[in-house]
Amino acid sequence: AGRGMQQLRTGDRYVTVKGSAEKDVDADLVVWPLAHFTSGNDLAEVQRGLEANTQAIRAFFNGAGFTDDEIVVAPASLEDRWSYAYGDNRPPERYRYSTTVTLRTGKVAKAMAALRRTGDLLAKGVMLGGSGGEGASGGPDFDYTKLNAIKPALIAEATANARKSAEQFAKDSGARISGIRTANQGVVSIDNRDAGSPQVKRVRVVTTVEYFLKD
Repeated sequence: AGRGMQQLRTGDRYVTVKGSAEKDVDADLVVWPLAHFTSGNDLAEVQRGLEANTQAIRAFFNGAGFTDDEIVVAPASLEDRWSYAYGDNRPPERYRYSTTVTLRTGKVAKAMAALRRTGDLLAKGVMLGGSGGEGASGGPDFDYTKLNAIKPALIAEATANARKSAEQFAKDSGARISGIRTANQGVVSIDNRDAGSPQVKRVRVVTTVEYFLKD
């Protein structure tokens, strides 16, 4: 009975600690959409212009070392801007035809090299931008797809760091840590290492562990 009461008194003594681990990794997937458009009053001419621009972008990607399997062309969208604008509000060009050519590849280094030569498309008259033609075409998105390969080691490191924190807390309070009361993997995040290196990702794991304390 005495031992039971002792366990009852010490069973609610525990400490909650967090541990983290980080690792910088190179992205292994690039998704790069290039939206472009043509505009004018002659529908057939606008359509021909869009097709020419699409082929120019295809040639740009092919010349950079990418295959047709890595290039996807979205269905084109036609906007008749005279259908909703009248009088002085009517724009000078009636039709705007737009589409998006998307590169999806694991060749990150080649994509980075192509990104530095995007001006070649502008020099050929390809108007890059959204469906409305406003602003520049979106840049590439870099992703890391092999999280499961590195996550166990990161979790182990984060848990070890959490235990060190618990041991220090217990030492400072004149106690010792015992078994684990609860453990929660917590959040796994993948972010850009910095604004200038979107192709390098920082993977961070945070674990939350509760340890029993004993005298």
